[in-house]
Amino acid sequence: MLRALQQITHYSLHLVFPGVIAWFFFREDWKKAWLIMLATMLVDLDHLTADPIFDPARCSIGFHPLHSYYAISVYFLLFFFSRAKTIKILSFGLLFHMLTDYQDCLWMSLTM
Repeated sequence: MLRALQQITHYSLHLVFPGVIAWFFFREDWKKAWLIMLATMLVDLDHLTADPIFDPARCSIGFHPLHSYYAISVYFLLFFFSRAKTIKILSFGLLFHMLTDYQDCLWMSLTM
């Protein structure tokens, strides 16, 4: 039951909640902002560098290259120092993606 709740939470935060964020913070261009934030899921392509590619017991944060603390630092800097709205939305989406993956790591610590 806990695993199912984890899955629902994880995918809702990756797919649905960015739409809520887009509507709340970028209301005039919320559809574009939502699509940009959904596009940040492409960051998960770095999972293809792992062996095995998918491990349900592995925390992505700090393991995969685009989920590393260095990469997260770049996303953070882009958000705060970029003046381009699209870059702000992109970096916000990446940071929210990392937060979502981190909460997944916390769920795993409960189920292990």
